[in-house]
Amino acid sequence: MRALRSLDRRLFARVAVSRLRGAHPVLPRLSKAANHGVLWFGVAAALAATGNRTARRAALRGAGSLALASLLANVPAKYATRRPRPLLDDVPLARRLAVQPLTTSFPSGHSASAAAFTVGLALESPALAVCAAPLAFGVMASRVYVGVHYPGAVLTGAALGDGAALLTTRWWPRAAEEPARAAPARITAPALPRGAGLVVVVNATAGPDGPGATVAELRRLLPEAEIVERGPEDDLADLVEQAAARAAGAGGALGVCGGDGSVNLAASVARRAGLPLAVFPGGTLNHFALDLGVDELARTAEAVESGSAVAVDLGRVSGPDGTDLPFLNTFSIGVYPDLVRIRERHEKRIGKWPALAVALVEVLSSAEPVRVSVAGVPRNLWLLFAGNSVYDPPGFAPTRRTRLDDGLLDVRAVDGSHPFARTRLVAAFLLGTLGRSPVYREARLSALDLTDLRGVAHAAVDGEVVDAPEHLLLAKTPAGLTVYRPAEA
Repeated sequence: MRALRSLDRRLFARVAVSRLRGAHPVLPRLSKAANHGVLWFGVAAALAATGNRTARRAALRGAGSLALASLLANVPAKYATRRPRPLLDDVPLARRLAVQPLTTSFPSGHSASAAAFTVGLALESPALAVCAAPLAFGVMASRVYVGVHYPGAVLTGAALGDGAALLTTRWWPRAAEEPARAAPARITAPALPRGAGLVVVVNATAGPDGPGATVAELRRLLPEAEIVERGPEDDLADLVEQAAARAAGAGGALGVCGGDGSVNLAASVARRAGLPLAVFPGGTLNHFALDLGVDELARTAEAVESGSAVAVDLGRVSGPDGTDLPFLNTFSIGVYPDLVRIRERHEKRIGKWPALAVALVEVLSSAEPVRVSVAGVPRNLWLLFAGNSVYDPPGFAPTRRTRLDDGLLDVRAVDGSHPFARTRLVAAFLLGTLGRSPVYREARLSALDLTDLRGVAHAAVDGEVVDAPEHLLLAKTPAGLTVYRPAEA
């Protein structure tokens, strides 16, 4: 250890007396710009503003990685080592910072943040990471150049940042490189060149930007398709029913452009009419479209023209009055809808898993369990979640599916009957041990019977709130819906 410290001091002294051509005044300014992560949060904001899904996801990953790395470097690591800053005797006055740091030297927080942000980008988009890497290396080099860190502190900070970024994948897995698998189509999905025979309902209220540009793009991609825009006074269910009738008469297909709630409605109608469904992403989140692999309008248009389709499972929520609601993504009761809403409100600023931790604490601080009988066994549950097919990762941040045809319900529940259940639940989530916590339950089932729901007023089906009857049966219709998807997916 003594030899390493001696080497560290010699390297620092060599940098201090060296004249690095072109380094001044760039490196001191770069070092100042990275204070408190301002530089990296600015880059993240610029990436998020592009509207590109990969760039936005990379920005969230990078910002979340930075927050974790900064916390680890500046609190436990610095207090554990307490290594003093280098002496500035050999550092030229022109290089020195106007305000010297007050904290200890080891490890470098700036280096940890730079490395964490860049590796966070790399986990989602290697191309973006390559662009950010010179900036990160510049920030790291600047900390030695201005005399506030030994080289060893910079390297250790970078290693800590790398680890923090990789650690985020424990709570928030990387985006799937391939769409979820699905079964071969069971009903014929006709090829519709230029969209002839396709009737698409565009939900004008779905998504943040409205339908204008979307409708224009659909008409450009499929000029012979019938495009029906929902107006402010139109009933979406009536529009979809009428569109399905016209599509059936033309021997074509039903299309929908909107969020997951709109897609859910169109799926129900298409299934009853025996029509294939074309899903055009037009909502805020588009969970089903993304798992299906049609993340752009052009992808769906390509599949419609070629007649390429697959069959996906449908989840079903059946009530005692004969109601039978399908769900393509998720069903939930309890506080899960509030948990998702609060998480989505915070995640653009602090990243997905930190936002989930905040939401978990906020919701559970005021929530009360609901009394439900699950498969005939009385339970006190804060929430019950059922996914249509198995989701990754385990826990409260399900984000993607690898299959859309596995015939299973992904059931997750939080049991509110254990002592100190809330505290234990939050601790298990933060420590990554949720799967072993006694307050958390998960199972893969083909059906689930829920009774005694008198204390449950509402349920959420694909993000839409519905009234909850006293008795519900969750089940599956394997390969129950035919949807268009490009063959290469």
